[in-house]
Amino acid sequence: MPREHGQSTTEVRSGYQLDPTKLEPYLADHIPGLARPIKVSQFKLGQSNPTYLLTDAKGTKYVLRKKPSGALLSSTAHAVEREYRILKALGEKSDVPVPKVYTLCEDISLIGTPFYVMEFLQGRIFSDIRLLKLPFEERRQCWLSAVDTLAKLHKVNYIEVGLEGYGRPTGFYPRQISSLTKVAAAQATAKGKDGQVVGPVPDIDKMTAWFKKNEIADATTIVHGDYKIDNLVFHPTEPRVIGILDWELSTIGHPLSDLANLVNLFYVPATDATAALGGLRGVPEKELPIPPVSVLLERYCQQTLQPFPIPNWMFCIAFSFFRLSVILHGIKARVARGQASSAEAKVYAALLEPTAGFVVEIVDEFSKKDTARL
Repeated sequence: MPREHGQSTTEVRSGYQLDPTKLEPYLADHIPGLARPIKVSQFKLGQSNPTYLLTDAKGTKYVLRKKPSGALLSSTAHAVEREYRILKALGEKSDVPVPKVYTLCEDISLIGTPFYVMEFLQGRIFSDIRLLKLPFEERRQCWLSAVDTLAKLHKVNYIEVGLEGYGRPTGFYPRQISSLTKVAAAQATAKGKDGQVVGPVPDIDKMTAWFKKNEIADATTIVHGDYKIDNLVFHPTEPRVIGILDWELSTIGHPLSDLANLVNLFYVPATDATAALGGLRGVPEKELPIPPVSVLLERYCQQTLQPFPIPNWMFCIAFSFFRLSVILHGIKARVARGQASSAEAKVYAALLEPTAGFVVEIVDEFSKKDTARL
């Protein structure tokens, strides 16, 4: 279903209230034309950074994102300062569609944590990659716009827009694999109420050994880190992207990680066992509700002036499933500890083995090819 700028809103949840007596004067000083008083509501679905809709006395809408309250597990997590920096850089020095940012406040005396304020984008967000509510031609155009927008991001010279030092310029995949392996090792020690440990991600040693042996050639661009259809705002009536949201995982890294994240569901079997992931593998091209992955990949290559087919592309897809496996492994660990008891959490935890199995399929297929060449 389409949503406006992320999700629908609700009254501010207990423990997430903002004090307007301090916030309003600050906003009036830093946002030209803002009319007091402001009304505050909260976006329903939980982002890791609490996100609020601000509506001023003239009905103009803004979005406020803040760090969570209390002690944080990581000094680098929930970095709204980084989000503000990249949105400001791209908004002022590139043609990448992002919300305009108005102010970053690092004074915690106002609402308890740093925060920033950006414009509210009036548009459509789709949670289903199939976009089935739209006519086919509009679906096709939306997907092509998503690919074109990603290519536009990856063509930005991060140094020229002031993002030098935003991330390490080399070795993205080895660092990510090393970091995720450590996260998975910590999650594996989680114990359930029955005393049983969660155990490792299935075949994780096999995966990491293959990654090391088959590493893709390095490349460096700005990467969004979670580029997918439901992090894009589409024009209210036209099939084009008007904004990219949720930059919390952005860095300097390998551009194909974003591309693989966008299209990896084309490589998930369309079976009952993986229905929660919404896979499209095995669906005949004529029956696909959106353009085939080959069309999308070729479009990206045309836009970024690189060869198609993409060399060693399945490394990128394998990594995307490896990353997803570690995320699902974390959900399984939280379910075991009783920290995520919802039915939805249990459904996703059950997807760990098939998702890890997608990586192993790729590893085994390439291992057979290597053996055949000997």
